[in-house]
Amino acid sequence: MKICILGLDGANPQLLFADERLANIRRLMELGSYGELQGVMPPGAIPGWTCLAASQDPGSLGLYGLRNRIDCSYSLAPATPPTIHGPAIWDQVAAVGRKSIIFAVPPNFPPRPLAGISIGCFLTPDPAAFEFILPASLKQEIQTLIGDYHPEIKTSNLTKDVLRDQIFQMSRKQWELVRWLLREKEWDFFHFVDIGLARVQCEFWEFFDQQHPRYRSGTPYAQVIPDYYLWLDEQIGSVLELLDDETALLLASAGGMQRLDAGFAINQWLMQEGLLVLNQAPGPNLTALDHLDVNWAKTKVWSSDGPCASLYFNVAGREPQGAIPAGDYESFRDQIKTRLESLSDASGQPLPARAFKPAELYRETRNIAPDLIVQLGEGRWSSLESVGHPRLLVQNMAEGCTPGGPGAFVLTAPNSPLRGMYEGARLLDMAPTLLDLAGYKIPASMQGRSLVAGMEKRGGGAGPDNDQIIMDRLAGLGYV
Repeated sequence: MKICILGLDGANPQLLFADERLANIRRLMELGSYGELQGVMPPGAIPGWTCLAASQDPGSLGLYGLRNRIDCSYSLAPATPPTIHGPAIWDQVAAVGRKSIIFAVPPNFPPRPLAGISIGCFLTPDPAAFEFILPASLKQEIQTLIGDYHPEIKTSNLTKDVLRDQIFQMSRKQWELVRWLLREKEWDFFHFVDIGLARVQCEFWEFFDQQHPRYRSGTPYAQVIPDYYLWLDEQIGSVLELLDDETALLLASAGGMQRLDAGFAINQWLMQEGLLVLNQAPGPNLTALDHLDVNWAKTKVWSSDGPCASLYFNVAGREPQGAIPAGDYESFRDQIKTRLESLSDASGQPLPARAFKPAELYRETRNIAPDLIVQLGEGRWSSLESVGHPRLLVQNMAEGCTPGGPGAFVLTAPNSPLRGMYEGARLLDMAPTLLDLAGYKIPASMQGRSLVAGMEKRGGGAGPDNDQIIMDRLAGLGYV
């Protein structure tokens, strides 16, 4: 049995399941099972999609966000496939001599070698200058098919009209490539992630969500997000025409999106607390951490940005200029955790923050984990690493939403016994479930559980049930 995953990055369960216009998605819901997916911490495309494919939490993968520490120096580096631990679905497929296609599944730059085709994700810096496809010989075919390939859009200094048009243009090319790959190339496992949905929601959430601090009614952008969901439904319908009755299909989001209320200047707070010390004050403009003149000999804590704050400690014997005695590490960490969870504003009102030790979130930790991971504003504030803000809590953020809340899934397979809404599914359960349905061995490293474990699988191949599924799919598309 083949496995096809269509990733809808940032798809919100309420929007995905409630819109009656999404005829293809609703028909798949009727044919199979669906529900919310409990995600991982921190939320977001990285580490979410790798956690889905490998069925491991971020700590076990050594993947803690868009940027990670690769050593005990004071720098962060973008997430890359070679730094990630643990086998994924495509490795299980390759183990029995079969082929995979992964397309735009983050993080995938440089493209990871595998048995099949590997096409880079939005982290690809410049497709014209860098190799982003394996095998490289495929690049000319792709250029002939869709022209220049753009795995990401540039959002700075663009009007909303231009942003909308560029996101849709990027998505059109990607889905055209999806259909071509499904038709023309050999595959037993296929995984694509549409990043356009996340970009549309980040740019247009304030025009859609009436609870957003900047919401204004009557704008021409109120329907951009619902229209993109409808566009995705149409693309999914076109893919259904290409899948045979021996394919397990998973629509999934690794996590949802929710409104962004504010940003918290975490490094600015650390400076105020005397935990991050500079040799000289920055200029009048906002200054990123990488451009600060940090006195590392006196600094004890610094942080990166993202949906959550990743705090790193400067420990003697671990970091080059460690300022925290190694023997004081645990007591110091407890103190910082308490101080963060006791934050208040100028009027004394509490500021919601939850600080987690990695061991509280993950089965194990690999590579170099943050010392604390902090969720701010119940997930509705982002962490800002830059300094120079007029206040710690920054309103009127450029982005309209932030990763957070549950993801979603819709699963159909010719032999799946699951029907209707399924409650309690986790992101880490998806890979074991797909491997179980398709008859592959589930590796011991996978931390999730198969949702169909111990259940009697329906017969595969040709037969009344499968014939009916095909007819139902065609009927949902309006062909019969």
